[in-house]
This record gives sequence, structure tokens and C-alpha cells, in this order.
Amino acid sequence: MSLLVLHDRDGRAVFDAEECRAAGKALHPRYAAAQPFPHVVVDDFLDVALLRALMSGFPDSDDRRFFDRDQERFKYQIAPDEIADTALRRLLLELNSPAFLAFLAALTGIDGLIPDPYFVGGGLHETRSGGHLSIHADFNLHEQMKVERRLNLLIYLNDDWPAAWGGDLELWNRDMRACKVKVAPTIGRAVVFNTDADSFHGHPDPLACPPDRSRRSIATYYYTVPRSDGPVRTTRFQVRPGSGDRADRRIAFGHFVNDWVPARLQRYARRLNPFR
Repeated sequence: MSLLVLHDRDGRAVFDAEECRAAGKALHPRYAAAQPFPHVVVDDFLDVALLRALMSGFPDSDDRRFFDRDQERFKYQIAPDEIADTALRRLLLELNSPAFLAFLAALTGIDGLIPDPYFVGGGLHETRSGGHLSIHADFNLHEQMKVERRLNLLIYLNDDWPAAWGGDLELWNRDMRACKVKVAPTIGRAVVFNTDADSFHGHPDPLACPPDRSRRSIATYYYTVPRSDGPVRTTRFQVRPGSGDRADRRIAFGHFVNDWVPARLQRYARRLNPFR
């Protein structure tokens, strides 16, 4: 039995607000007490058979552009308007519905949540073999709507995913000294977490899946009216302690350049990066 049920209503698959609110309220103590920052991991978040059926409509990414840089490699993002499959597109839109917002508010205790109709950075995600996403904390300001990012939702879509393939989501503590939680990206499993300046997360090691497989997920983000006039931050990638990974060393060198090298010399310094 899944945590949340999509009901048929006049031919549309929709959430029930009262069911969503009750499910969120039941999980709230677990969410609020979680370490290293507020989060919850839920298996069978949505019906697994439904998700398997929807996978036939997952768009082919062969001809799409992807992220290919030190911090994230072989990662694709697909917005709802790029999805031909009607049922899959409607599921993404339903995750922005008032009923689903009622679930998130009851779960997290955050009132006044605002969905993102633009799906900036969200939608469907796919990372190919060898790809990764370095540990980071997310940007905090939605540039179009001028609202503050507060929550991430990830729903994994990977059937028959052996542990040896990697791709676990890692949640790191606030001082970046240790990974406290690992979440295997298996189908039907969802993660919701606060997106604060020190909510460090990612899947930093290259995927070891075969070339014909990939790590797939749904990602949606939620906002509120800004709480203050505090500083705007971009996505901030972090270095894992003791890592010999060249990607982590490149990130560390980038932080050194940004923090210590005069602005007029930064472009030249980046060209000298020994960890490229």
C-alpha cells in the first residue's frame, strides 16, 4: 500500500487533500527530529505499479543537452513541457497541487508553500553511467518569482537497481565532516528535505550502472515568501573530507580562487587549475 493514493476523478488522477494532510501529520515528528537536517525517506510513496507503467513515457535523452562539468556530469533535466506522455506530465503537475501542498505543510510544519510552475531545475532527472552530482547546498532564490526555496522532493524511478551500481543520495552533516544518511534510489522511494544553506546533499561518486541503464527520478521544489532580506546564494558545491577524487579537488581549488584570488586575476587562476 502506497503512502499517497492518486484517485480517478473525472478521468484525472488526483490526490485527496484530507488524505494528504493526515499522511503528512503522521510523519511530522519523524521529519522534524531527523538528522543531519529535517528530512524523511519513505518507501512506496506512490504506487510502484503506477510508476512502472509511467516509465514507458520517460523521454529519450539521447539527443538532449546534459550537464558535463566538474560538479555534475552526464545529468539531464526534462521539464513537463518536454514530456509527450500525458499521464507522466499530469503527475508532475499534480505534485504542485493544493492537495499535495497540504501534505508537505503537515509533514514539515512550513506554512504558505508555493509550487514552481516553471519547474526551474526540476521535472524529470536522468544521470547516465559514469555521471555524478557533487555534494552541495541548493540556490535559495527563484529568480522569476522572487520567492525563497524551502523544500526538495525526490521520487526515484529505478527498478532492479543493485547496490553495486551506486547512486545513493548522501546527506552530510552541517560542518561537512561526515555523511550521515545514504538513500538508495530504488523505485517508489521518496525523499523530502529542507533546503537551507547547510543542507548538504548529492550523489558524488560516478555511477557504475551499465551503459544502457541510468539513474532516474522526479524532482520538484517548493518555496515561500522570503523570510528576510538575507543574502542570495547560488548552488554551493562542497569538498568531502579526505577525498582523493579529482572532482572534489577541482571544487576545492575553485573555492580557493573565489575566496582568495583578486577578481581581476580569477579567470587566469582558473586556467592554471592543476586538477582539471
